[in-house]
Parts: sequence; structure tokens; C-alpha cells
Amino acid sequence: VGACDIVGAAIVAICATAAVDVGDVAAVVTLVVGAVAVAVVVAAVVVVAVVVVVAVAVVVVIVVIVVVVVIVVVIVVVVVVFVVVFVVVFVVVFVVVFVVVFVVVFVVVFV
Repeated sequence: VGACDIVGAAIVAICATAAVDVGDVAAVVTLVVGAVAVAVVVAAVVVVAVVVVVAVAVVVVIVVIVVVVVIVVVIVVVVVVFVVVFVVVFVVVFVVVFVVVFVVVFVVVFV
């Protein structure tokens, strides 16, 4: 049973009586104003709830995007550091081995 049904029933009941006085009209006006006030409050609560849900959803999406970006950046940094370390170690080992082998061969051949 909605507010409109209650108000409608009250109006029908009042109109069905033979004598309609100011108190009855005031009662109907009070019922209508009360029903409208309740409807406005319910609508406001629904709007606030929708705004809160949308705001929370936006925050969740932003947090997910930030987490994904951080994970991608960490992966890229780890890969770059690994490649740089690998190249540096490879070059150092190669140069050391080359110099040692060259010196040994030079000493053996020319000395």
C-alpha cells in the first residue's frame, strides 16, 4: 500500500461523508504534504546513495589503474636492471678473459 493509496482512501472516505468540515480538509492536506515530504526524503536518500556508490566505484577504478601502473613500472624496472647488469657483467668478463688470454698468448709466443 503506497502513500497515494492511503491519501486516495482518505479523500474517498471524507468525500463519502455528508458533512465535510475544515478539519477534514486540513487532515487531507496534512496527509498529502506528509506523503510528498516522505517522497522527497526518499528521493534524496536514493540520490545520495547513488552518488556514493558512483564515487566509490570511481575510487576503486582509480586504485586498480594505479596498482596496474605500479606493477607494470616495477616489472619494467626489474627487466631493465637485469639487462643492464647482465650486459655489464658480460662485457667485464669478456674483456677480462680477452685481456688475460691475450697476455698469456703474447707472453708464450714472444717471450
